[in-house]
Amino acid sequence: MKSKKHIQWITVLGLIVIFALQVIWLHNTYMLIKNDIYKESSIILDKAIYEELNYITKDISRETVIETGGAIKDSISTTTYLYSSLAKMGFKCSILRIDSLAGAYLKSGNIDSDFFICTVNPKDQSIIKKSKALSVPLWGAIKSQITPTNLDRSEGLQLILVSPYNTVIERMGLLIIATALLSFFVIGCITYQIKIINHQNKVAKIREDFSYAMVHDMKTPLSTIMSTLDFLHSGRLDNKAEMKEKYFSIARSEADHLLALTNKVLTLSKLENHKLSMSKKEVLLAPMIEKLIDNFTAKSSKPVHFTTDLKAETVYADEEYLAEAISNLIDNAIKYSKESVEIKISSLNDNSHTIIKVFDNGLGIAEKDRRSIFEKFERAAAAKRSRNGGATGFGLGLNFVHQVVSAHDGNIFVNSIEGEHSEFNIYLPLILENL
Repeated sequence: MKSKKHIQWITVLGLIVIFALQVIWLHNTYMLIKNDIYKESSIILDKAIYEELNYITKDISRETVIETGGAIKDSISTTTYLYSSLAKMGFKCSILRIDSLAGAYLKSGNIDSDFFICTVNPKDQSIIKKSKALSVPLWGAIKSQITPTNLDRSEGLQLILVSPYNTVIERMGLLIIATALLSFFVIGCITYQIKIINHQNKVAKIREDFSYAMVHDMKTPLSTIMSTLDFLHSGRLDNKAEMKEKYFSIARSEADHLLALTNKVLTLSKLENHKLSMSKKEVLLAPMIEKLIDNFTAKSSKPVHFTTDLKAETVYADEEYLAEAISNLIDNAIKYSKESVEIKISSLNDNSHTIIKVFDNGLGIAEKDRRSIFEKFERAAAAKRSRNGGATGFGLGLNFVHQVVSAHDGNIFVNSIEGEHSEFNIYLPLILENL
């Protein structure tokens, strides 16, 4: 349990670190792209202003001297000197034309956004005049560098991109896709890891329950055998042959029980690893079923009434394993039943299979449990039925039946109504020569 918690904490921490790195990566990329758009918009604004100034100077006489400041003084650009000089001469630039020129440059630069040109106060960033009736959002807008329009820098022009989201997303497209794919991949891996961990925990729990049940069930016959052997070894029954034989029979019966359980576990292991081959031949059903009926009638602690209807007289199968499989079905029918047990065993042939049916009037199986009753160590249905008067087991019996039937290239199905009855149908292929 501690290791499970450690894995969970490591997984959570790993997810947090991965997503934190993703967020940092996206944020840094966003800031770089935003800075690039800021530089581009500043250049576009300067181009638009300069083109507007060129448009105004066309109407000025060639003899007119316009002060441009010569070289740049005090970090004031030539554009500012030119703009200021023209303003003193009574020529005013149109921010509407600058807006139109800027729009053309933005379009050619693949910058898709609503925008406007505004006259601002550089000191407090307050807007004095706008080219369009657009408002500046609280988040996401990109403002260009302010280009002063007079020498004292009390006013300037600025380009404001109101909604540059499309451009930002477009430029981050590959990164966003890569981030999304990586996120889905990480989430998928974590989900798969959690499924594996949960499956391992379930298997560990099943093994623990199985080990406990196995030891518990083996303890009783072993204790009986030890007690019987001690009693026989004491010599107190040396002159009582009949009583002595009875105690030997008890010890032998319990030893057979342990051996059968051990063989069943080993057989299941071989079947699952495909190391056990079936020695199939035509088997007479009637003698095999009669022998099973005699055995269960003799040893059952409940009154059991058997009926048979064997329309198919033979089956192509391994007699030993098929008999053990049917024996498991009969044993379950008796275990998970009421006080009086009615069991009907029937057989018939269809076009391609021999069908063997084992019907009982027991406690039945809930619909939700029918999907898992053939799984190894599955005891959910058995535990539920045990509360209604049945007995629990290891969950090996039905899995054994399923494995044996599968090894015969057959199928097994169950029809059941909880509280009323169960019917197991075994389908085994007919021998090829008979098809």
